Amino acid sequence: MREFTFTDDDFDGLSKRVYKACGIVLGPHKKEMVYSRIARRIRANNLTSFKQYIEMVDSNDTDEFSHFINAITTNLTSFFREKHHFDYLSNVVIPLLLERNSASKRVRIWSAGCSTGEEPYSIAMTILGRFPSGWDVKILATDLDSNVLLKAQTGVYSARNITGVEESELKKWFLKSPNGESYKVKPALQALISFKRLNLLESWPMKGPFDLIFCRNVLIYFDKETKDQLFAGYYKLLAPKGHLFIGHSETMGKEHVEFTNLGKTMYQKAAYE
Repeated sequence: MREFTFTDDDFDGLSKRVYKACGIVLGPHKKEMVYSRIARRIRANNLTSFKQYIEMVDSNDTDEFSHFINAITTNLTSFFREKHHFDYLSNVVIPLLLERNSASKRVRIWSAGCSTGEEPYSIAMTILGRFPSGWDVKILATDLDSNVLLKAQTGVYSARNITGVEESELKKWFLKSPNGESYKVKPALQALISFKRLNLLESWPMKGPFDLIFCRNVLIYFDKETKDQLFAGYYKLLAPKGHLFIGHSETMGKEHVEFTNLGKTMYQKAAYE
């Protein structure tokens, strides 16, 4: 038996507020997840009902609204998730950039929806040392959830969370705690990355251009209209022939002729502009 009454109207009300704030679509199958996560916020605020909580969210309490969004957003990630993307980055994209950007010696990569940092750190491990001295190489890592960004900036992971990192890479890029229960990312990797909070549905302050954008397992939360808006924004910020990687369960419609489908959820900005 539930601790709090949770009606369809409560779920619909919360879903509408989430969609308005960040474009995430919460289908009926997410109802139990929403109950579990918001029930924790109800207890934390010493409230007694979902109705009271919705009134609090609507009361211009910016701190609680941030907690509300953080509670709803899902953050499932791992190091070198979808490894073929990192293989392609190493074997194809980096050699292209070394040639294409030889004059500017500038490389910019955006991890959009970076969660707790495993993705941008995986990118950093892949590219660090691959560009000659004097090159200006930086990674922007953004997420809606301020809590996961704090963990990402800290760069400390438990032993069970570093699966996917080969032993040689682990020794090269991480410092192991004395008790062996955690690993901290070395400063050289952290220096490549700037972590920033960003709602993808609000204005984007960065001007680009980006040579590569990772937006993986983020688009699954949006409806088609929102996805199309994001694809248009990514296209605008990508450098000519820049690359876009999306998640394995995500698709880009064939109507997006501004991108060339490279297979395995990898796309390249079309060269006809």
